[in-house]
Amino acid sequence: MVKFDEEKQIQRIKSLHKKEEEELAQILSAKYGVEYIDLTVTSVNTDALKLIPEKEARDNKIAVFNIFDKTIKVAVLSPQNPDSQKTIAKLKEKGFEPIIYMVSNASLEKTWSRYKDISFSVKTEEGVMDITNETIDEFMREKKSIEDVQKVLTAILQTTTVNKISKFFDMITASAISLESSDIHIEPEENITRLRFRLDGILTNIIEFDNKTYNLILSRTKLTAGLKLNIKNNAQDGRFSIKMSDNEIEVRTSTMPGSYGESIVLRILNPKSIGVHTEKLGIEPHLLEVLMKEISKPNGMILNTGPTGSGKTTTLYSFLNKIYSSKIKIITIEDPIEYHIKGITQTQVDTEKGYTFAKGLKSALRQDPDVMLVGEIRDIETAEIAINSALTGHLVLSTLHTNTAAGTFPRFIDLGVNPKVLGSAINITMAQRLVRKLCSSCKKEVVMEAGEKKIIDKIVGGIFDKEKYPRPATDKIFKPSGCSECNNIGYKGRIGVYEAILVNEAIEDIITTNPSEREIRKVAKSQGLLDMKEDGVLKVLNGVTSLEELMRVIDLEEGF
Repeated sequence: MVKFDEEKQIQRIKSLHKKEEEELAQILSAKYGVEYIDLTVTSVNTDALKLIPEKEARDNKIAVFNIFDKTIKVAVLSPQNPDSQKTIAKLKEKGFEPIIYMVSNASLEKTWSRYKDISFSVKTEEGVMDITNETIDEFMREKKSIEDVQKVLTAILQTTTVNKISKFFDMITASAISLESSDIHIEPEENITRLRFRLDGILTNIIEFDNKTYNLILSRTKLTAGLKLNIKNNAQDGRFSIKMSDNEIEVRTSTMPGSYGESIVLRILNPKSIGVHTEKLGIEPHLLEVLMKEISKPNGMILNTGPTGSGKTTTLYSFLNKIYSSKIKIITIEDPIEYHIKGITQTQVDTEKGYTFAKGLKSALRQDPDVMLVGEIRDIETAEIAINSALTGHLVLSTLHTNTAAGTFPRFIDLGVNPKVLGSAINITMAQRLVRKLCSSCKKEVVMEAGEKKIIDKIVGGIFDKEKYPRPATDKIFKPSGCSECNNIGYKGRIGVYEAILVNEAIEDIITTNPSEREIRKVAKSQGLLDMKEDGVLKVLNGVTSLEELMRVIDLEEGF
């Protein structure tokens, strides 16, 4: 008795069907005068495949399977399919020269299956990655949580595809942008490598992965950012751009040698982050009114101080956007240029070539500017040129590394600036910090504890003009909770905490005596502007942020 092998019979039928399908494709190719090819036994160039997004390729029954310079080989199910013809026409508009091949449905399915091996990005020119894959576009469009990101990255690591490392690197950057992270930290340790994102100013663990993967990611990062692969014992800096739809994001790259390998930090400079309107920065309304008056003046100096990452650049850029018009010329001197602003002339210092802030400022003055932004005043030469510019009909915006608005004046004097000219040159000095905002969806109201009430009462009690800044009639404050809207952190977004000192006659008089910060603050108190502690505590009482978050950024108990 002969035993019937069902599985073998099914395979035989499939083989016959495939043979018939290929024979039919051959017959039709002869009819249409188009060359036939069997892609089930032909290698596919994935760089060519990515010329058409997967969804469009499947919908329009088409695939690009090879490329040489501008000549591309295109497989179609039918050369008369109007959708296929439209896609071919688009490729011609981009300058490609298509050679058309007739294929079977099996050939197309086999070719489309290779989309899973494609990197999410393509390097279009030196230092530029063009994000083209529809998977990543969809990821960016959807609201993603930290948990979603962890799942996606872990899933990529578990695959065995050819371009796994490329996919992993691309999705790390896409995930960080999706979560609105400002920095990506890749940190090798003895047995594992940690990936962390800085979210709203706080480093957050994302995933851990093996050190073999880290070494490949390090090489990919260096290649993308134009760093030298063979240099491992010295720090390197580079940058690259990510193109996504109509948006281009700059990524500053830094590597630094450590005990277990090179630490990698990628700073994401998303142009959207400087598109914040001045009114949305968190500046208290009365101070905002004062600042708008000062930036509308034709000359003088406006200084913003604070530590790295406190939002100084965003604030000054918002001022430039506020005053920009076609009637004035604005020049910036930066180190480096972080964001490109339309309509504004920007120049970047290069200390290795001797192009310093001072030299950049001298050059800018010969360009007939109305307004200048100096990225940072670091030395006496830059300080004196900036001050002279402010005294001779230019509006100068700059930053200085001090902790308070009052600290600006002693800092200039320490640099060697004549204190008698400071009062005439400077219009206003500012200081700022960034605090995380409580998530509006889950923040919870609680009664103040005795220690919290003591701190708040003392600071609010010190406000000079209590009519202008009334205290909310409550003994309750808000604290973080955590929900899906804020990734269970309790905070979402950041806002500025500010202080400022106007240079009036009283300030002019005291700065000629080489005063301390405390003496300047005492004299400035009568101006009625809030200091950072007062501004921050009022934001706490109004439910904008929490007391814990404010104390993380500002020492509220100083002087208690």
